[in-house]
Amino acid sequence: MKRILMGASALALIATGAMAANTSIVIGDQLEPPHLDPTAGAAGAIDNVVYANIYEGLTRFASDGSVIHGLAKSWDISDDGLTYTFTLQNGVKFHDGSDLTASDVLWSLNRARAEDSVNAQKTLFASIADVSAPDDTTVVVTLSAPNGNFLFNMAWGDAVILNEGDDTEALKTKPNGTGAFTFTNWVQGDSITLTRNENYWGEPAKLESATIKYISDPTAAFAAVMAGDVDAFPTFPAPENLAQFDADPRFSVIVGSTEGETILATNNKMPPFDNVKVREALAHAIDRNAIIDGAMFGYGTPIGTHFAPHNPAYLDLTPQSNYDPELARKLLVEAGYPDGFTTTLKLPPPSYARRGGEIIAAQLRAVGIETEVTNLEWGQWLEEVFKGKDFGLTIVSHTEPMDISIYADPDYYFQYGSPAFQTLMEELNTATDVATRFGLMQDAQRMIADDYVNGYLFQLAKTGVANADIRGLWENAPTQATDLTAVYWDH
Repeated sequence: MKRILMGASALALIATGAMAANTSIVIGDQLEPPHLDPTAGAAGAIDNVVYANIYEGLTRFASDGSVIHGLAKSWDISDDGLTYTFTLQNGVKFHDGSDLTASDVLWSLNRARAEDSVNAQKTLFASIADVSAPDDTTVVVTLSAPNGNFLFNMAWGDAVILNEGDDTEALKTKPNGTGAFTFTNWVQGDSITLTRNENYWGEPAKLESATIKYISDPTAAFAAVMAGDVDAFPTFPAPENLAQFDADPRFSVIVGSTEGETILATNNKMPPFDNVKVREALAHAIDRNAIIDGAMFGYGTPIGTHFAPHNPAYLDLTPQSNYDPELARKLLVEAGYPDGFTTTLKLPPPSYARRGGEIIAAQLRAVGIETEVTNLEWGQWLEEVFKGKDFGLTIVSHTEPMDISIYADPDYYFQYGSPAFQTLMEELNTATDVATRFGLMQDAQRMIADDYVNGYLFQLAKTGVANADIRGLWENAPTQATDLTAVYWDH
């Protein structure tokens, strides 16, 4: 009898241990964020940690890309499309215990649109003429012109709401949001830990805690998942391993789409790339399919402009920049570079960039363009390329949703300064009719393709792997995020 009781106790302990283990999760990611304030940085790695988990906006993206309620439980839009009246959710508190009020929203939006704003997507707020807070639960936003994208814009990670009283510099290492998880700890170079917010205003998270583990090397990422040291890798950096995971019943392979237009970004103000013929030659020197096969093992959809193929307004413009090295050499002669030239190719850490860079360097060499390849860490890339504009070429995936409007900013890192495109974006921002908006979006796609602003490579696939018992991870990525709010273990 004693032996039976001991066995039951042991089983109970084992069961308790299993239950405890399954209230937490370890998520793998390749890129560690430079800091944790999504309103003051361009790195998508920030949103991968904080979007929905720690910080929330008035609206948010659901897993299918639709815009749903966030901190705003409702809104009314005036007949002329100029005034949005938001009513805030009840009982919302920041993680430090302070109440969310309309004043916090007013302060956050005004900070984002201020002249000295450090927001990487300041254009999201350009149509706001005024923000007011008539009472603690009501926010009134007045636009300078109707903007059919306004609720969509407010769902971006750059539009989350901060606590008016917070030291924004301190938020870079100790975020204070309203989301379903609170920030617990950051071991620089290793991991970030989140804990369930027991005072969350909405549906509480099912997990008690989550650790995001940073593993930059694809081989190490494979070993960590196989060993069970990492429970899920939502964007696995080595697509060549997915078939092996798929054959193993311990794992689920989750392949979907992202908003990530992967481009050979070109410095349009740096000679010789200030010559459109050179940019056109560059486009025809690139074999997209070879890059997708060689760098991504077939995962990815070719694109000929900066627009997601799953968007209903997408135009397939890939034939306009088809692989034609002979035409590329001819265009270089016409542009005054019969012997080619040398430029820099600065690559951030993701596998698509490093592996794709090797292939592209060889393709460009074949038409006479030599590249000095430099591998940069993420922080270096942000400083040198994104902020400093010190580059000829680079490879990066733009994971923000429907972000063709970045081409309207002449100071954006690839420095495309077309007044005609800026006017087109102004028309798109004020258009509310669906057919009119589709037409303008397609005009925009054609314009940047005609100007060969960048080399358009492929739409990044979402190649994820997870323990087969995990549920609730996003299949597709309508924005850059690892939303853990609905994730749980199913056993």
